[in-house]
Amino acid sequence: MASYLDRLRQDGECTNPFFSLMGVRVDCAEGGVGELSVGVKPEFCNGEGWVQGGLYTALADEAIVLAIYQTLGEDERVATITESTSFLRGVNAGSLRAVGRVVKRGRRVIFGEGQVFDGEGGLCSVTSASYAVSRR
Repeated sequence: MASYLDRLRQDGECTNPFFSLMGVRVDCAEGGVGELSVGVKPEFCNGEGWVQGGLYTALADEAIVLAIYQTLGEDERVATITESTSFLRGVNAGSLRAVGRVVKRGRRVIFGEGQVFDGEGGLCSVTSASYAVSRR
């Protein structure tokens, strides 16, 4: 069976229903980095007119997981254990770019960090997360 990254590379964003729904593009999934981007839509905004914070966290999480999948063996998979996001800047137009990296890889737990930037490169949020490694 092809890995998630192989399917993503072969079939594109439709491999992940969240990516298809939100219009997320995979820009990089190699070299230990996961990078995603998305154009901001009015539907992403909350009642105050800013992109809802959950989108920042979701983008960071997905970018981290793209980096993590590069470290996994064929029989390994991951699930998020903890996640914490600090919000630094609001966005209501333009685009967002998420970059994820593995901070530390253990046998049972992987720690990662994701950053979300606006279209001008301003840092919008930082997410730290841990993931449980399981074997099929």
